[in-house]
Amino acid sequence: MAYSRQPSPYRKNATYSMTHYAKAYGPLISLRLGTRVLIVGSSPMAAAEILKTNDRLLSARCVPKASPYQSQVLDRIALVWAPHCTEGWKSLRALCRTELFSAKAIESQASMREKKVAQMVKFLESRQGKVVNIGEVVFTTVFNTLSNLLFSKDFIDFYPILAGLDPQGLRRKSLKCVQEMYAIWEIYVKERRQKHGQDAPKNDFLDAFLANGFQDDQINWLTLELFSAGTDTTTTTIEWAVAELIKNKQVMRKFETLRLHPPAPFLVPRRAVENCEVMNYTIPKDSQILVNVWAIGRDTSAWEDPLLFKPERFLGSHLDLKGRDYEFLPFGSGRRICPGLPMATRQLPLILASLIHCFDWSPENGEDGAELNMTEKFGITLQKEHPLLIVPKRKL
Repeated sequence: MAYSRQPSPYRKNATYSMTHYAKAYGPLISLRLGTRVLIVGSSPMAAAEILKTNDRLLSARCVPKASPYQSQVLDRIALVWAPHCTEGWKSLRALCRTELFSAKAIESQASMREKKVAQMVKFLESRQGKVVNIGEVVFTTVFNTLSNLLFSKDFIDFYPILAGLDPQGLRRKSLKCVQEMYAIWEIYVKERRQKHGQDAPKNDFLDAFLANGFQDDQINWLTLELFSAGTDTTTTTIEWAVAELIKNKQVMRKFETLRLHPPAPFLVPRRAVENCEVMNYTIPKDSQILVNVWAIGRDTSAWEDPLLFKPERFLGSHLDLKGRDYEFLPFGSGRRICPGLPMATRQLPLILASLIHCFDWSPENGEDGAELNMTEKFGITLQKEHPLLIVPKRKL
């Protein structure tokens, strides 16, 4: 395992840098960032050892310094950012599995998802021949879908799109911004809590939270996590998909965006709870662990012609995205796999298929789609550096 003193990888070209280091030094590398040891796995084998073989020992979280809460508070209220896999965290995962994202719940939400997509199509019809920022449109659709799942209400109007909610997540590092987000739904929590009875029906996620005795601070934080995790990942995935399809008109009917542009290129960082062995190397306790799924999706040992956008490679393939195939991990794997995967696998195809089925798309100013700028911008999610500005034309 190569050791090197390097500047922080959390910058615009982090995915490229980590992938370059992996090619030079091997699929498991160690970087010392000040006092913190950072371990990056960049191959299917490394991913399997981190996410499966050593899942229990490498499933803690490093709490970001920008977090408004201390670790002990997050252990009580958080799902995604819970520092440890406590019994309370396991109960939250069970709630997701049995109530929030169960097969029955996902099926019962179908008409609401279809309604929100129909509203998106109607809005785009009104913008025929005009330039739209497809990321903002999709963000609004996903945000309203989630707000209905959580509170049975729309939070954003298409006219105009509420840019102040910061869909790209660039300002969600400060306590002030967290409090601004809480203010959006606190009134609904208060009203519902006053009306909530012991045997009240569970019409949405808020009812489920109240039925399980969650306090306001936990409801606020879980709502923020669900909005953050559900909106950015879906929005960026669909924006990349539409961009690739405009750039590659010949494959308009076949998709594979999650391989080339995984929504979370390093997944959510993990932390080692104690020393353990990965690929015959010792991972020190408290090391931060990244799995470079961006590099894995471009690994020549796992994929033929990995840089080509060739969706037909998945036809007849045994690979799925549920965390069992370590060549393809857009939602992660192990105990920290994305709890919203069942909803995402319904939401993503519905929105994307509607955009492609209902409209022909062309870049602004009549530019050649093949020349579309595909530069990436690194964050927790892998965004386009330049928003996708395109013109819809309704298909007959």
